[in-house]
Amino acid sequence: MTPSGSEFIKQVKSEITEVDPSEVAQLLGEDVAIVDVRETDEVSAGKLPGAAHVARGFLESRIESVAPDRSQRVILYCASGNRSALAAKTLIDDLGYEHVESMTGGYTLWKDRGYDVEVPFQWTGDQRQRYSRHFLLPEVGEDGQQKLLESKVLLLGAGGLGSPTAFYLAAAGVGTLGIVDDDTVDVSNLQRQIIHRTDTVGVAKVDSAEQAINALNPDVKVVKYETRLDASNIVDIIKDYDIIVDGVDNFPTRYLLNDATVRLKIPVVSAAILGFEGQLSVFKPYEGPCYRCLFRQPPPAELAPSCGANGVLGVLPGTMGLLQATEVIKLILGAGDPLIGRLLMYDALDASTTELKVRRDPECPICSRDPEEISDDELGVFPDYEAFCAAAG
Repeated sequence: MTPSGSEFIKQVKSEITEVDPSEVAQLLGEDVAIVDVRETDEVSAGKLPGAAHVARGFLESRIESVAPDRSQRVILYCASGNRSALAAKTLIDDLGYEHVESMTGGYTLWKDRGYDVEVPFQWTGDQRQRYSRHFLLPEVGEDGQQKLLESKVLLLGAGGLGSPTAFYLAAAGVGTLGIVDDDTVDVSNLQRQIIHRTDTVGVAKVDSAEQAINALNPDVKVVKYETRLDASNIVDIIKDYDIIVDGVDNFPTRYLLNDATVRLKIPVVSAAILGFEGQLSVFKPYEGPCYRCLFRQPPPAELAPSCGANGVLGVLPGTMGLLQATEVIKLILGAGDPLIGRLLMYDALDASTTELKVRRDPECPICSRDPEEISDDELGVFPDYEAFCAAAG
């Protein structure tokens, strides 16, 4: 005889392990994956602190994003304990998870007993539409999108590299974008600096960029720094940001940036372009090499872009800027394999890439030491830069 729905659920519960909310309360913050399998509208009213949300209808396709180790202890819960029991049986029988339990009484019993609850970020209707494709990605989802909205990224330069990077970070919903640039828009910029327009020629680049970002995504707050970075202001400007995007065009600022970010332990997504070639790397202090590990001192003067007029293919900054934006998002989400300890070189004419491994230099004058040992007087210092730049004339 075919069992009724209630009989079927009772049978399932007899085949899985259930755990009382009191035990779950003791496990919060431990190495246990606690997963809410309710629908999105149910979760909006509250959930267990730190619990991941994977709606029951997406469980099979998304559970690995929150519990990739099938031997890890996993506790599922729903509103009353029925859907989570069915979900637990699915994970055990069909997906090979070894230690899955369902919380007795679900969220209703948890709340009735007075345990702490966490009210998730409340998405507006416009945001649900705007970020809908991110919500569908297991590596992003609602939690990842919230991380993006709460993150603060500083872009050094609103020029060729800064333009596409800022545009796509804004589109992705990075909540705060700081922009450092003391220049104004020139007609010659428009061949590659896509965030600016013909009608903003003569306008400060930070203002022109702000207009474009606000028109694209009202969720994004733009913080403008119409100034040039130097040793007197760099620490105050960068200290409150999560990630720095390096789009500068001169070596003094790159070395200054490196030393300050190593001291503050802020990761830098750095790119450089010239002609038809670009390069990209991520410098995450004390997890990989710093810029000085890669370039202990400046390259020959004739290769310094800031010291003379140099051409650049208009689309090349777009290519490298989009790669920068991608690395920033990976760092925010904690997803994928960022370019830490790797230098990616791109040749547009050959449509080829080359990757080099870069290791930390145990004798690096900056990152081989503890950050508190780096003094203000050392920031950005290296021998005879003025003579170096003058030689390129």
